[in-house]
Amino acid sequence: MRDHANRTYLFTPGNHPRRVEKALSLDTDVVILDLEDAVAVAEKVATRDIVRETLAKPRDVAVFVRVNAYDTTFCYGDICAVVCPDLDGIMLPKLESVEDLKSVEWLIANLEREQGMDVGTIDLLPIIETAKGAANIRDMVQAGSRVKRFAFGAGDYTRDLGMDWSVGESELLPIRSEMVLASRLGGLEPPIDTVFIHIKDHDAFAASCETPRALGFQGKLCIHPDQVDPANAAFTPTKDAVAWSEKIVAAFEEAEKAGVASIQVDGYFVDYPIVEKAQRTVDLANVLRNLGKF
Repeated sequence: MRDHANRTYLFTPGNHPRRVEKALSLDTDVVILDLEDAVAVAEKVATRDIVRETLAKPRDVAVFVRVNAYDTTFCYGDICAVVCPDLDGIMLPKLESVEDLKSVEWLIANLEREQGMDVGTIDLLPIIETAKGAANIRDMVQAGSRVKRFAFGAGDYTRDLGMDWSVGESELLPIRSEMVLASRLGGLEPPIDTVFIHIKDHDAFAASCETPRALGFQGKLCIHPDQVDPANAAFTPTKDAVAWSEKIVAAFEEAEKAGVASIQVDGYFVDYPIVEKAQRTVDLANVLRNLGKF
């Protein structure tokens, strides 16, 4: 599996070669070849072969495949068709229970064994998109699976609950907060935020990145190439923020050696919680540096 950051996940229909080629050329952290919503029902089965051919081609970016939901007739065939050494991850939409998660885990693990891969090689990124999924997320994050992070999908979530999905997205605050809290409870990475459908409203998209970033999300699902650069910028710490965090971490390390656990750095009070937060910023910057993206 390729090393990658998790700031941007760009969807592209699996059966549109031109769009796929364009997506693979962009600075997105992950490209998602879609077998679900972006592919017509009549084309879903045939698109599996196209996706598999795409996976076999040389590329520099991590590629996930969004399969169809567990309760559809396509999910099993999708997973069987795409699991291979060339695949970096599977995106599983509308996950709703630990039982469904364990079932998908079992299938992927057996396919990995069949192909001589180490079990756990393929990343699994579930999306919470329904009331049932939201109600069960605390159980799912503690299920002991291969899942490193969850994603949130507002389109199906607001449809399922009969909510208006406004441009300002204030109605998403409770579920976004729950996603971050549950992820932390389960010891997982911060979650990935929903797509934003108002493609031409750039100011609103910036807000749709900044709000979840401030809440504790680490990245954004994107549906248009124009969204990649601003989302990358929103979820990348500034050079000043990294320098400040490195200064805090270094100063605290020296203080600890002297037996001190609370200090001031340029008039700013620093103790363990502050240092831990600064360390996360430093760690992210180091990941991006290693990938040549900072």
